[in-house]
Amino acid sequence: MPAGRIHDRITLWGLPVIVTATLSRTGSTEITLAVATGFLLGGLLLGPDLDTRSIHYKRWGWLRWIWWPYRHYIRHRSPLSHGPLLGTTVRVCYLLGWLLMLGCVGVALANELLQLGWTWNQMGDRLHALITHHWLAWVALAIGLELGAISHILADWSLSTYKRIRKYGWKGKKQQKRKHKR
Repeated sequence: MPAGRIHDRITLWGLPVIVTATLSRTGSTEITLAVATGFLLGGLLLGPDLDTRSIHYKRWGWLRWIWWPYRHYIRHRSPLSHGPLLGTTVRVCYLLGWLLMLGCVGVALANELLQLGWTWNQMGDRLHALITHHWLAWVALAIGLELGAISHILADWSLSTYKRIRKYGWKGKKQQKRKHKR
């Protein structure tokens, strides 16, 4: 598997390709920005290696404790972490669960301490409006997240395949070093 720095380089070198392809395909700067943001988040912060003590995990700083249960229960390179679509969905749902829980506590505390007078219905309406008015940008963000994860998965798969072919050859048999007779 490539080191974290290699995955970072792949993400950063892939960004101009993603931006160019998205902008030329959609003609929309909003969608391009959403895809590019998702690609960077998926490649640098929400990558498949959050199930280990990886560079992705360490980037969360003092918030990395959020990912401890994920690391504990998700086996490295399992379909739940490195599976296309499934791995990204699991990580995003896991993070959204934390954000929902912490957000509800934060809103309740702010409402109580600052006497804002917000109701849960008002908060739900605002969240609903945010999601429905910008649904295309949310879809573009999700596509970018998946593209960032796929770049990671492809790098892992490519290096593993290369090493396996080098060790076992195309037919799957272990290569023996030839000794030259003099």
